[in-house]
Amino acid sequence: MQQSTGSERLERVSSAFAFELFFEAERRHLFRALFLMTGSVPEAEEIAQDAFLKVWERWDRVSVMENPAGYLYRAAMNLSRSRFRRLLRMAKVPFSPERSIDPYGAADARDAVVRTIARLSPRQRQALVLTDLLDRSTDDAAELMHVTPSTIRSLVSDAHKAMRTAMETDDD
Repeated sequence: MQQSTGSERLERVSSAFAFELFFEAERRHLFRALFLMTGSVPEAEEIAQDAFLKVWERWDRVSVMENPAGYLYRAAMNLSRSRFRRLLRMAKVPFSPERSIDPYGAADARDAVVRTIARLSPRQRQALVLTDLLDRSTDDAAELMHVTPSTIRSLVSDAHKAMRTAMETDDD
């Protein structure tokens, strides 16, 4: 393990101190701007925290920018717009009491899938995970498993068929 030198530690402390000064100088102004946009204290606080976190994660680059506050405000505005778009999408989803989620049903379905996958042969399971869960191409999966692409397609097809059969049997 490499020991950090005194100058590296001093640089980290100096950088953290510079961020702290930046935070103290900007937090009230950013909060006020976000409050005017959102009309909500908790939402403005959350967006401000997320924006400062983004700046802190990139502080080594942001601190040397001509206008670090501009980067902070842009990050905050992007976060606010993203949050607003997400809320709009959620508002467009129709709510109906008939479509309520059954937490036990979801757990049962997950359990059935796990049991069904466990019944597959190791090669079928591996091919299925590579192609369906990890989104690997047939060629990539074939290379990883040291088989031909047609073998992968066959293994995946057999796995899908076995899973359909097992899931239909479990439903009875």
